[in-house]
Amino acid sequence: MEEKIRDIFNIWLKNEGADFSGVFSASKITSGIDEVIYQQACGYRNKTEKLPNTPDTAFGIASGTKLFTGLAICKLIDEKKLSLEDTIWDLLPFDLGLINKNVTVYHLLTHTSGVGDYIDEEIDGGDEQLMDLYNKYPVHLWERLEYYLQMITPLPPKFEPGKRYAYSNAGFVLLGLIVEAVNGLTYQQFVKENIITPCGLMHTGFYRMDSLPANTALGNIKDDNTGEWRTNIFNMPILGGSDGGLFTCAKDLNKLWRSIFSYEIFSEEMTVSLLKPHVKMNDADEHSGFYGLGVYVKNNGGGTVYYAVGGDFGVDFFTAYLPKTKMVVSALGNTNVNTYPLLETLLEE
Repeated sequence: MEEKIRDIFNIWLKNEGADFSGVFSASKITSGIDEVIYQQACGYRNKTEKLPNTPDTAFGIASGTKLFTGLAICKLIDEKKLSLEDTIWDLLPFDLGLINKNVTVYHLLTHTSGVGDYIDEEIDGGDEQLMDLYNKYPVHLWERLEYYLQMITPLPPKFEPGKRYAYSNAGFVLLGLIVEAVNGLTYQQFVKENIITPCGLMHTGFYRMDSLPANTALGNIKDDNTGEWRTNIFNMPILGGSDGGLFTCAKDLNKLWRSIFSYEIFSEEMTVSLLKPHVKMNDADEHSGFYGLGVYVKNNGGGTVYYAVGGDFGVDFFTAYLPKTKMVVSALGNTNVNTYPLLETLLEE
């Protein structure tokens, strides 16, 4: 197994990921113990000072954060403080503008809400969209989730709730606001107290971009004109929210998956609902491309795998759990080298 995974990683590294900077990790998780199958750290967490990435380095995971948001909402549902059928207009103490009054928690969790998205990933030019937003709404002001509402509520719906799947960052911002409305804590604090700390995640958190802790990777962006590298501090919200921006490390991701599948976060019944393939994604066949409640689900070779992915300026990420072998594979990068082809190859094996 070690040789096979090493070969897959090295072939990808040679053909597609030559500039990969980050950590790749494959571990078998059983009985509270991580058995490292293969692990490789590449590049620098700080390019200027040539400080190398290590297996314990924490990285931004961008939209991988949506897995944590799904867990937070499911925990509140498991505690009977919320239900999938609740409408967001009944839950949130804000004027939600043009958002359809029939949108439910379920619609948001499964990307079927049709809510207008402040970053519409169905439209080409995502980076340009973001830079336009940052010019209008400076990144140092993105501290509270309410700040996002001015970018979301004026947007017309894309379609009627439940009509189809359409990946939505705005939908997960609204889920974070629901966590706050139901629980009384900030979204970040709720995740810390109910997921990060109980699961023993030691190097995971919503770190401020201007105050990263030790052994945390700086995201790096290469200037197309000069070829120079710069950090992503002016290309990311100052504090991550419920649609993206958490930092974590490979070891903590192993602990997270173990906690999910040992029912430490919430009940077995709720866990089954979290992982159920609720919605077929666009262009998916019957064997792949489904979405649960904040997690991707893929049927492969008679088995099922669960995964989360993320990408942003100077950030690239995936983590996957393969129940058949009780293995977690994760790649955490601090450049824009695309690791998704590596994930696809691993899931085909």
